[in-house]
Amino acid sequence: MSQTRPTAPTFHTPAGTIIGWADGPVVRATGIRYARAARFRPPVPEPPASEPIRATAPAPACPQLADPRVDQVMGDLFAALSFDEDCLRLSVTRPADCRPGEQLPVIVWVHGGSYVSGAGDLAIYDPATWVAEQRVVFVAVTYRLGLFGFLGTTSTPPNLGLLDLQEALRWVRHNIAAFGGDPALVTLFGHSSGADAIAQLMLVDGAAGLFRRAMLHSAPLGLTRNRQRMLRAMSRAVGTLPPTATAAEVLARESAVTKAARWQGLKSGMPFGPQYGAAPLPPEAEIDATWAAVAPHIDVLIGATAEETRFFAVIDPTFNWLQRLPLAGSRLVGLLTRVTSRRIYLNPARAFAEHQARAGGRAWRFLLTYQPPGSPFGAAHVVDLPLLLGNRASWAATPLLGTVNWEEFDAAGRQVRQLWADFARTGALPQQVIIPGVLEVRQVHHGKE
Repeated sequence: MSQTRPTAPTFHTPAGTIIGWADGPVVRATGIRYARAARFRPPVPEPPASEPIRATAPAPACPQLADPRVDQVMGDLFAALSFDEDCLRLSVTRPADCRPGEQLPVIVWVHGGSYVSGAGDLAIYDPATWVAEQRVVFVAVTYRLGLFGFLGTTSTPPNLGLLDLQEALRWVRHNIAAFGGDPALVTLFGHSSGADAIAQLMLVDGAAGLFRRAMLHSAPLGLTRNRQRMLRAMSRAVGTLPPTATAAEVLARESAVTKAARWQGLKSGMPFGPQYGAAPLPPEAEIDATWAAVAPHIDVLIGATAEETRFFAVIDPTFNWLQRLPLAGSRLVGLLTRVTSRRIYLNPARAFAEHQARAGGRAWRFLLTYQPPGSPFGAAHVVDLPLLLGNRASWAATPLLGTVNWEEFDAAGRQVRQLWADFARTGALPQQVIIPGVLEVRQVHHGKE
């Protein structure tokens, strides 16, 4: 008896016919090209395809340097991914039972990694549980990083990675309806440098119309200003890169550039990033006024973990040495963690939310307090992400969650996923939400919570 093979999910979009794949409770279309870019040049939107697009492989990651400290904690994140400068791709995940004509809220994911590492399709960022459970459409974007995307020199423009993200949002606006997403209901969701990139996209003329809401996790907004001296030193360290340089040679130069920024204080912890006063961003003196102007048009949910920099205190050999000092060591590291967490993440998040509310926008601020049992990291950077993305298997390789009972942890995650999906749907949350031992969320009114 012959058996008919199930038809692959097919989407007829302005970009062309896209063939995805079924994956249990969700349908995926992965590694879709949204633009192309020559090295150190702005992206050019991908024209409509004349042949079907087979969207069945993950997006490649932008070439990047390995960080042994992070790898030791996070495991082999890139096991299933390749690296390629031709990385301007995105992946769409939607519920398998999406009905014809249904328009679901769209969440666009901008990954973090200090603007030098990461990729949209890492297994720890798998949105399947969130998508199936809360009925949202999820778009993960991969964009250029490091020297490829975030440092201008005399011969190369800055902010290329930001322009990549803008092109991805234009692709979403034109094509997401074919996947059951509502192009008028797009929420940007970012972590760390990804959240910072979203805050900068709010400043871009024309970009605000591409999204309606922003969910900013652990944005290092305390590092983004007064960077001119550091950027000049970094630009000098680039020197001249021959057009024939390989990706490995570019990365070797990136390492030298990072060393040139080393003496610039806290900002050297994230030397790469968007540059004010260069297209498409306004001058630094105008950013507060620009944020105020767009505030009434974008709903914001912003926050951080209670011990953000404890992540770096655990993995950095310098902090480890301090912690081993008798008597005062652990107290000194604790003090440094509190001070730097407030300076880089917590206080700027509060200020951003208050500025948003004073300017007439809606703003909620969250604080993640969860401390995984048996983990040296406490309520550190990244601990919030497994409440929303990934699954037990994808997070098993990292000690971040210690000896957590996954069923109990996932029950808390379900509450967070519900809240964040509600925000994507409506732009509103209750004035105060407390998940004991996990999360606090408060609305900010005219500069006060």
